Parts: sequence; C-alpha cells; structure tokens
Amino acid sequence: MANQEFLRQLPGGDYHLKNRTSLLFRLHIDPILMVLILILSIVGLFVLYSGSGESAVHVQKQAMRFMLAFVVMIVFAQLDPSVYRRWAPWLFAMGLIALAAVLVMGTGAKGAQRWLQLPGLPRFQPSEFMKLAVPMMVAWYLSERYLPPRFKHVLGSLVLIFMPVVLVIKQPDLGTSLLIAASGIFVLLLAGISGKLVGGFIASIAALVPVMWMFVMRDYQKQRVLTLIDPEKDPLGSGWNIIQSKTAIGSGGMTGKGWLEGTQSQLDFLPESHTDFIIAVLAEEFGFVGVVLLISLYVLIVARGLYIAIKAQDSFGRMLAGSLTLTFFVYVFVNIGMVSGILPVVGVPLPLVSYGGTSIVTLMAAFGVLMSIHTHKKMLDK
Repeated sequence: MANQEFLRQLPGGDYHLKNRTSLLFRLHIDPILMVLILILSIVGLFVLYSGSGESAVHVQKQAMRFMLAFVVMIVFAQLDPSVYRRWAPWLFAMGLIALAAVLVMGTGAKGAQRWLQLPGLPRFQPSEFMKLAVPMMVAWYLSERYLPPRFKHVLGSLVLIFMPVVLVIKQPDLGTSLLIAASGIFVLLLAGISGKLVGGFIASIAALVPVMWMFVMRDYQKQRVLTLIDPEKDPLGSGWNIIQSKTAIGSGGMTGKGWLEGTQSQLDFLPESHTDFIIAVLAEEFGFVGVVLLISLYVLIVARGLYIAIKAQDSFGRMLAGSLTLTFFVYVFVNIGMVSGILPVVGVPLPLVSYGGTSIVTLMAAFGVLMSIHTHKKMLDK
C-alpha cells in the first residue's frame, strides 16, 4: 500500500500504477503470492546451507531447481483454467500409466521403487505429479454434474482418488499416498457434500484402520507408529530420529543458538537434517521466534490461496484452487507434526525448504495453476 501511495504522488502516478498492475496481470502473476514464495525460497536456501553441513553444492543444486520451478510456475500461470479443465482426464490417465510403469520398470532405493527413468530424460517421481492431476481430475468430474454431488458421484470421485493411491502405496510410499488422497478428498469437501456423507466417510476410515494395520502397512511403517507412542523404547534404533529432532527443537529456546551454531545438526546427531527434519535445524538455530516467523509465511500463503479459491469464477476453479491450497497446508502440518513428535514419520518434506527436486517443481506448478485461476478471472471481469 505504501508503494502504491508513493507511485500516485509522482507526476503521472496513477498512470504508472495502472500500467504496472496491468503488466503483472498480462504476465498472469499474482504479486502477493509471488513475493511470499520468493521469501520462503530464500529462507529455505539459508536453512539448507546449515542443515546440509554448509554444503555449497547442495545450495547450488537447490537454487537451480528453484529457477526451473519458477519457470514452470510462470508457464503454468499462462494457461487459461479452461485448458486445465479440458486436459484433466488426459493428464490423469497419463499419470496412472506412469505409476503402473514404476511398479514394472521403476528405480528406487532403500527398499522403495518410486522413480521412473526414461531415455533422454532425468529421473522423476510420477507420484508427485498425481498431487496435481488427482484434484484436477476430481474437480473436472464434479464440475460436470450438479452440486452438491449425489451419492453415486461421490462414489465415482472416491474411485478416481483411490486408483492412484493404491498404486502409490504399492511402491511403497505412504506419505505421498496420503497427500494424494487428501488432495482429492478436499475437492469433495469443497463440492459441498452433506454432513452425513462426511460422517460416514470418517467412520469408514476408522473401521479400515485395523485392516490397514494387518494387511496393508509394512513392518517399518508399523514400527514408526509404535515409535511415535514410545520413542524411548528403542533410543538408539527406531526412536533415534524423533529423540534427536525433539532435542534440537527444545535446545533452540526462544531465539536459538544462531545461524550455523546448532550442535545437533552440525555434529550430525540429527538425521536427514537437510530433508525431512530440516525444521529442527531452523528451530535449534533461530528458536521459537524463527519457527513462528516461518509458520507465519506458510499461513500467509495458505490465506492467499484460499482467497483465490473464494474469488474463483466457476466451480472447477474454486474446487481446484481450494484443494491445492489445503493440500499445501497438509504438507506443512504433517512435516512439522512428525518432526515434533505428534505424528508418525512418513517422509513428507517441508515445502520449499527441504532439499528435493520433483516435489519443488510440483508445488510451483500448483502455484502457477492458482495464479492462472486468479489472474484470468480478473481479466475476464474487466
């Protein structure tokens, strides 16, 4: 607001302000969302430098990924929402084919088979792509029907959601499968399904928990749940990660020990300090104040995404924008919850802060879709 007043006070200020605003919308960039993402990305690089043991190589690679991801975001923002609506079934079908290919010819590590290596292309993780394709597909399916959806359409949506979820669970990747399921279920909730259906769905999930424990979850996944309940039972084994992360968080106090001064991360007590447990590094070095500021950034991004969803021009845009925003919130909540010991460890990175490739590109593509929904709507309104 201060910048706008300054521009207005200049000779021809109103003209310059309108010209700047129209330029942003011609580029289909939402300035508020863009600034928040840029700040978060810069913060992520600083924390990554410390969490990776002051590795300039990791920071350089992450910076290159951010550059690619920002290009992807801008490209996705240029496409009209009608393009996403028209291509949703095809993108969903290609994603299912890629997930099936992972089970047949995928590559992996540590007992998981999650990546696909095609000739001439870098290795990528198709399950990350489905975090975008699933809500797009469910939003397309429901937007073609009367809302709130009838029971048979709810069932149809659940089939669309759980087809990729089952394929991802078989990789196995429980964390990503939960995020994919959440992205589709959020679309259903935003479509206005009745409270009775929501209650029945929750009851069904609760009834399936014992079945999943007995027949779906693997031994290491069960161990993570047991470790959540009592990490001290195996302090040098399965409980090591969560004990060290809680120690790092607690030792940071109110203002932290200072950048690059965290003992848990710098002395390699904290495992996966540059990926899943990176917020423990931030908590140790910047304390409670640093964590609150980081969470505030996430809250502002979520608030902006929900605002875009509310202002969307049609039901497809509203459901898709809302789902992408709420899924981003789940990303943050699950990561912080597992690092602080209130949720089991499921391997979900901290968005735009943890070291990674495919997840960053997918997140930025989602932000590009949000900008597309918002800026194209504005242009149509004009």
